[in-house]
Amino acid sequence: MAKNVNKDALVSEISQKTEMSKKDIETVIDSMIDVITKVLQSGDKVTLTGFGTFRISDRAAREGINPQTKEKIQIPAMKVPKFTAGKALKEAVK
Repeated sequence: MAKNVNKDALVSEISQKTEMSKKDIETVIDSMIDVITKVLQSGDKVTLTGFGTFRISDRAAREGINPQTKEKIQIPAMKVPKFTAGKALKEAVK
């Protein structure tokens, strides 16, 4: 059964591996998320060679159905974040 690794577990694992404090690791992770978010907001992409690419994708407006009422609704166009795994990550999880 697969387990979900949350931010706290990730911080602990990195802290053990690097011997850096959990507080420092958490600051780095928070900063990384903040920078990636700001880059995506500006419309650019972030590429971490071997790991993958974060980018923004445009989703067209479309018609949907409210599952509770079965009524047709209009879903507006929106921008959504996407992640594409890099070659090294794909190979590592085969």
